[in-house]
Amino acid sequence: MFLFKLMSFLLGYVTILVTGDAPEKFINMAASRGISLWDVARSGEGGIRLKVRLSAVKPLRHMARRTRCRFRICRREGLPFYFARLRRRKALALGAVFCVGVLYLLTSFVWFIEIRGNEQLSSAEMLEAAAEAGLTRGVPKWQVETGAVEAKIMERLPLVAWTGVYLKGTRVVIEVAERTLPVEEDQQPAHIVAGKAGLIKEVLIVSGHPVVKEGDTVVPGQVLISGVIPAVEEPEPGEEPEPGQKSGEVRPAAYVHARGIVRARVWYEGYGEVPIIEEGRRPTGSTKTRTSIKFEGKEIILSGSQNIPFEHYEADTLVKSLPSWRNLIIPVELITIKYHELSDYKIERSPKEARRLAEERALQEALASLSPNTRVEKQWVEEVQTGRAENLVRVKAIIEAVEDIGADKQFKP
Repeated sequence: MFLFKLMSFLLGYVTILVTGDAPEKFINMAASRGISLWDVARSGEGGIRLKVRLSAVKPLRHMARRTRCRFRICRREGLPFYFARLRRRKALALGAVFCVGVLYLLTSFVWFIEIRGNEQLSSAEMLEAAAEAGLTRGVPKWQVETGAVEAKIMERLPLVAWTGVYLKGTRVVIEVAERTLPVEEDQQPAHIVAGKAGLIKEVLIVSGHPVVKEGDTVVPGQVLISGVIPAVEEPEPGEEPEPGQKSGEVRPAAYVHARGIVRARVWYEGYGEVPIIEEGRRPTGSTKTRTSIKFEGKEIILSGSQNIPFEHYEADTLVKSLPSWRNLIIPVELITIKYHELSDYKIERSPKEARRLAEERALQEALASLSPNTRVEKQWVEEVQTGRAENLVRVKAIIEAVEDIGADKQFKP
């Protein structure tokens, strides 16, 4: 059936309306002569509507005379009729051919270059290396040699262990795998200082000299583990101290990069407030989009309404420009504006519900400020009283946690 309809489209077919004394006899005679008829149905005009190939129209005229019937063509379909229309509209045909040619020409150039897998190398370095091999935006695709681009990237960037260049339409994808370099330990003399205030709970030393102990309170910037390892030089019995040296004087023996872990109790605070009666505007979920094209200061709306469809709204604007081609900059912008409808609302809460929401917000704020690998010991909330009646419920959340507060600070001996 599909092949039959395809051949009918290629050869052309018509829809005819048969009327007269005996349209059924007309159809039976056509079928007996081997003429293919399909979509045969009664018409409201008192006749029979059917479809037949273009080559069978002439034989049907003789059958119509013999059966005292008439038929008229209602619709013409198929490739021959399309070609006939195009011959009458040469400008339209030439315009269509021109548009197809321009689109084909534009798809023969590289307009986008995508880089994947680079973490240590910047995209600018990758694009610069690719440009030396002839890969730039606006270059014809037939001039891009993927093998040469891969070789140039490997040559210019020793940090690249593997690279692959792929052409996908008007886009070129450059995938790279970078080498993993061994991390050298920093040997520059340094102290470990407190990154934040807290109460020392534990001190573990790998190298360096401890300056604080468990139970001490420290402030930000205070030295916890010193990178100066002291040595006590005591004179031998019966020997006098060296000139300028006091008995038991501490002198530096070595300078090291202090390493260790200093855990301390740290307190975080968060604040939350919720109105008992809340009024404002919020999105309803209804949106409208307007798309326009801007060329040399003139804006033409392609889709969407010219007037803003909402009384209250928020707008998100996205502007896209054509990529520059060598030194040619095309002043055309595609502007998409998405309007979000806003509506007024009013929420009345009980003081208990408002406090619960304020506690959640305060705890979320306090938890968001926690450092990684922090262990929470306990948490509690307190209502903030201002001493006057107001529409707000204010809550402060406090979290007690244990974490490593040490941070490196280099120094010059």
